[in-house]
Amino acid sequence: MTAVDVLTEIVIERPRHYVAAYVSDPGNSTQWYVNIKAVQWKSPKPAMQGSRVEFIAHFLGRTLTYTYEVTDLVPDERFVMRTADGPFPMETTYEWENSADGNTRMTLRNRGEPSGFSRIAAPIVAIAMRRANTKDLARLKAILEAS
Repeated sequence: MTAVDVLTEIVIERPRHYVAAYVSDPGNSTQWYVNIKAVQWKSPKPAMQGSRVEFIAHFLGRTLTYTYEVTDLVPDERFVMRTADGPFPMETTYEWENSADGNTRMTLRNRGEPSGFSRIAAPIVAIAMRRANTKDLARLKAILEAS
């Protein structure tokens, strides 16, 4: 199988706890992810291991609805969600660390094992995902540094 593994990162001029708290609240996703149009909690807030959150996204001309489950949460360090929905099961990992200048280095990693037709399109999906993630991280940086 062709795996998709896209890693992007950015330095945000805000303390790590501030960036991590904002990003690990899926309810904020529509503000900084261009492609995410709606979020619906399937579990009580706040996000914790086992929480389930449904996302509606528009990506590569398609509307996608999928439910992520939080599989790992280490406050101010790591937040991991995974979905087995649809033809493209995906894991999204956010990690935060202090940068040398005292700001926050954030990494965003999307990994998945596409099946069916999606397997053929995996290289194109990876390129589009990297482009979208880079734009989303720039948008996140602008939002957090402006507040």
